[in-house]
Amino acid sequence: MTDASDAPTQEQLEREGDIAADYLEGLLDIADVDGDLELDVRQGRAYVSVESDDESLRPLADPDVVQALQELARLAVQRETGEFSRLILDIGGSRDTRREQLAGLVDRAIARLEDGASQASLPAMSSYERKIIHDIVAERGYVSESYGERAERHTVVRKA
Repeated sequence: MTDASDAPTQEQLEREGDIAADYLEGLLDIADVDGDLELDVRQGRAYVSVESDDESLRPLADPDVVQALQELARLAVQRETGEFSRLILDIGGSRDTRREQLAGLVDRAIARLEDGASQASLPAMSSYERKIIHDIVAERGYVSESYGERAERHTVVRKA
């Protein structure tokens, strides 16, 4: 377990964001895609958002593409700093879209519970997505726990 002294500083997180933004800007240039990058630090993570007024970002806003680009950006940060990165990437509002999709999963799980199931398992997903699931479940007045290892780690929802 990581203690508070191991948590990255604001300065380190800002540097992560700068490194990732430089890397992503290079990728956008290669792909000839216009996008404005914004950097932020929230909840102990660097956040990089890419926005555009035109439709050029649409193909990159697919959740699977965002996940892949996020992993590449994290690797670029790790290569530069020698440290693991938990950077979060959002492209064209993809994180809000994904949160809505995850809320739908939670609502369907709750419907199964209301129909008499003792628990409802959700598909395996990333730690970030599981965190969002846990937050949504708690907002709805239910409880959730994560089970499994690595790529098979998933969330189970139960009545409180």
